[in-house]
Formats: sequence, structure tokens, C-alpha cells
Amino acid sequence: MSVIAVTLCMLIAAYLLGSISSAVLVCRLKGLPDPRTQGSGNPGATNVLRIGGASSAAMVLFCDMLKGALPTYIGYKLNIDSISLGLVAVAACLGHIFPIFFDFKGGKGVATAFGAMAPIGEYLALYLMAAWLVMILITRYSSVASLTAALLAPILTSMLDDRFTIPVSMLSLLILIRHKDNIIRLFNGTESRFTLKNKLKKNK
Repeated sequence: MSVIAVTLCMLIAAYLLGSISSAVLVCRLKGLPDPRTQGSGNPGATNVLRIGGASSAAMVLFCDMLKGALPTYIGYKLNIDSISLGLVAVAACLGHIFPIFFDFKGGKGVATAFGAMAPIGEYLALYLMAAWLVMILITRYSSVASLTAALLAPILTSMLDDRFTIPVSMLSLLILIRHKDNIIRLFNGTESRFTLKNKLKKNK
């Protein structure tokens, strides 16, 4: 099989894997409301944390990261070039953002992007998750945390393994574009802060 054919197959497989909405499936499994209709309306780990608690959110986070890590790792092992590897990672994220199995209504793609970066840099995903956690604790804005991690990713990659700066930059750009509405709300002062207040009240 030619390199082009292998890359094409990887792109299709990555998109289809990314299209499996972990948040929706975990919420169905646990009898929780559809995350697309509750909280922020975003089918991702942060919103599932709001409506379902830490254990549900952890399951979603793991599965969303796996969707990005698995195809990227396989592509890495198949020795496809760095640009094609970046496209495979982007395809997985696009599947998460526009899932064919869920009416093309998906999440922001942050966890999937972090997962896709994991095989690229040994500690890259851990550094980015740490940056995300620090920023959300400081600002209480999930969007600010995600944007900060996205901006840091290419810089950290160039320090860890500059061969993959371009594919990681592609993922970061995708995250920034996906958060354009959040950026506008941040400038307008209308972005909502992350809080577990409602969830805690329900548990009392």
C-alpha cells in the first residue's frame, strides 16, 4: 500500500473514531441528561463535570484523549511524515467537533487535541493539562484555560521535539478557531465562569 493510501486510510479512521461522542455515551450510560442540552451545551469533560460529577467527567476525558492519541500513535508507528501526522490528529479533532454519528454537533476538541499530542511529545500532554488546570483555578474560565494551553503547545513542542512543531501548531490553530465565540465573549465580559455551584446544590 502506498504512503498516500495509508495516510488517507488513517485520516478516515481518525475522523470516524473522533466522531464517537464520549460525553453523550457516558451520560447515557450513567442516566445523566444529554450534555448538549445541559450546562454550557458542550459535549465535553468540563460540562459533564458540571452535570454528572468527577467520575463521569474523568471517563469522558480519558475517552476523548484516547480518540486523539490512538490514531496519532498508530500514524507515528507507521512512520508517516510530520505534516501527515498533524493532519491525522486534526482529523480526529474534527471528528470530535463535527461527529458524523451525532448530527455533526460536537465539542471543542481540546481533550482530543491533548491526546493527539501525547505520542508526539513524551511530557507534552501532561504539561498542557497542568497549564489548563492552573489557569482554570486562577481564572475560573474554561475557555481561558483551553486557549492558554493551545498557545503554549507549539512553544513547548519546539523545546521538546521541534520535528512536530508544525502538526502541534495545526492542532492549536484549530482550538483557537473553535473558541472564537468564547474569545468574543471574553472581550465583551459576557463569558460565563466555570462553577460546580449548581451541581453541589443538587447533591445537598
